[in-house]
Amino acid sequence: MAIKLKNVWYRYPGSRNWVLKGISIGFSREEACAVVGPNASGKTTMLKIVSLLYKPTRGEVEAWNTKYWDLPPSKALMLRRRVVYVHEKPILLRGTVAYNIGYGLILRGHSIDEAKQRARAILDSLGLSYLADKEAKSLSAGEAQLTAILRAIVIKPDIVVLDEPISHLDRSKRQILVQLLAKMKRKGIGLVIATHDLILAETLADRIIYLERGAIVGVERK
Repeated sequence: MAIKLKNVWYRYPGSRNWVLKGISIGFSREEACAVVGPNASGKTTMLKIVSLLYKPTRGEVEAWNTKYWDLPPSKALMLRRRVVYVHEKPILLRGTVAYNIGYGLILRGHSIDEAKQRARAILDSLGLSYLADKEAKSLSAGEAQLTAILRAIVIKPDIVVLDEPISHLDRSKRQILVQLLAKMKRKGIGLVIATHDLILAETLADRIIYLERGAIVGVERK
């Protein structure tokens, strides 16, 4: 398993209420997992812990057989870059779609020109080349969502964590996204997807994790 949560409990600072309660679950490459449950069940919080963004209040998180939160910052950063989290309401940078998609590559030492070229290539492969030179501020909610997801994919992480990825997509872009996620899975990229859409979960996931009131109440393997 790439990421393991071991008896993880979480509550937000200043709160007495547990958002997650005794979560023990693992996630690996080459597997798509869907996390389903009602609003306020803890899905987003769990995804942020899986993404190595939130430190649990209790319990442990192992990343590639290492206790992640015991690592020095430099080593922790190296592992965290192997997991990418895409928020339901993504934040984009100023500039074009091509620049936004390539930004993670720029952070990893690629030139701006090379990053934009790779961004244009992934847009072309999906029939979305018309988006390349659009300014991020002019995008629809669905276009912004796709841009954020492509920004995550282009750096070729081990695991992509997606919070309600189809919530703002129309039918055509939803179809593009589902095909893209299936392609990622075939290439060995792990997927962890929080969704209310049981059709998406049944179509794409190898494993469905059911979450209620901060606890796992069932796991279905397909």
